Amino acid sequence: MKTQILTMTMAAALAAAVPAAAQSTYTIGGAVTAQPATVDRAALEPAAIQAAAMAYADQQSERERELARVEREREEAAREKERAQREREREYSAYDAGQQALDSARWDRAISSFDRVIEMKGTRADAALYWKAYAQNKLGQRPEALNTIGTLVKEYPKSRYLNDARALEIEVKRAGGQTPNPAAESDEEIKVMALNALQNTAPEEAIPMLQKVLQGTGSPRLKSQALFVLAQSNSPKAREILVNIAKGAGNPDLQIRAIRYLSVHGGRESRAALADIYSATSDIDVKKRILMGFMQAGEKDRLVTAAQSEQNAELRATAVQQLGNMGAHDELWAMYQKETTLDVKKQIIRALFTGGSLTRLSELARNERDPELRLLAVRNLGVMGSKRTGDILVEIYNSDKDPAIRKAVINGLFQSNNAEGLVALARKESDPVMKKEMVSRLSNMRSKVATDYLIELLNK
Repeated sequence: MKTQILTMTMAAALAAAVPAAAQSTYTIGGAVTAQPATVDRAALEPAAIQAAAMAYADQQSERERELARVEREREEAAREKERAQREREREYSAYDAGQQALDSARWDRAISSFDRVIEMKGTRADAALYWKAYAQNKLGQRPEALNTIGTLVKEYPKSRYLNDARALEIEVKRAGGQTPNPAAESDEEIKVMALNALQNTAPEEAIPMLQKVLQGTGSPRLKSQALFVLAQSNSPKAREILVNIAKGAGNPDLQIRAIRYLSVHGGRESRAALADIYSATSDIDVKKRILMGFMQAGEKDRLVTAAQSEQNAELRATAVQQLGNMGAHDELWAMYQKETTLDVKKQIIRALFTGGSLTRLSELARNERDPELRLLAVRNLGVMGSKRTGDILVEIYNSDKDPAIRKAVINGLFQSNNAEGLVALARKESDPVMKKEMVSRLSNMRSKVATDYLIELLNK
């Protein structure tokens, strides 16, 4: 009996759900797949109906399994990307904490921070080993420092910190048997003061000494100051040294600092040098730092070029983000029309939000065909929180029937504390699910308008 009912149900569903003009293909995860066969209803006999129904059910089940598989893979990829991003942020945070501890001569704390970086075995593990050895040497833990240098050499034979590590190794061995000298820290303080003084007097004459500091085993603070003095100089030799370090003639810490100084010192020539480095390097992190430097230097055209021509979507997204920080609304809007990558389009929407482009965000919230992108635009409108965005959100709620969009509007009005808008929508809403959503949000708002409406509901 169950089989008969199932067959009849499936046959009825088959006849109703498979129109004669049905398309012959459908898409799953970008792949084209065969559509269930077209049905000639008049030719269907009981046995044929049962066979066709079973075949159709099998095809439907297969399609649903394939859709579920694609969705699982997409979600797994998104989770993996988020996990990697969190891990990278955790590594950078620990590394920065170690650097700050070095700058304030808190050697034990520096070692603890660098140990966390080393355990993660990420992109900065070799740098953390070098600076851990540096801090151990400062504490007089010379055998431990030599062991740490040995680990660096063995586990990271291509590290760009090896030259610094070899110089440090010589220094550690030379100081063997000596107790730590607190006066050495004062010496470094004096060196920093001397570098500051050179910045205001005769930096060109000090270039050989600055080079020596940069190649030595000084602290990050001392080397950073030496780079800063170089950046202040108009000397071609100083510029050449700075550009070479920005290209990678030193450890990555110095390279990043040199890029930062080139972006704000030296004018057009320095920015041209950064553009050359961007074109020549394949290091994603270095390219990102240069894009940030272009933003600091107001180089909108170079950012637009990167956003439009860069093959790496992550770098295109970074360029877009920096354009958002500059408020380059027209350029971002032009790129959005041409962009085909979903993630980059999302980044453009976020950049339009960062730049405060209410006009463009409103247009996307009303007219974007991709529901995921339209939803993102609505959410960003909600965060902007002005009276005008509230009016636009109410207008979108009244014209859009998508429950996800409507819930995003409700949330946006809640985030912007727009009780007037929520109450106006609640009074007209006949859908109990949506109305319950609004009342829930109104009950958490500190607003007389919200309170009056809730009392009104209780008195009905």
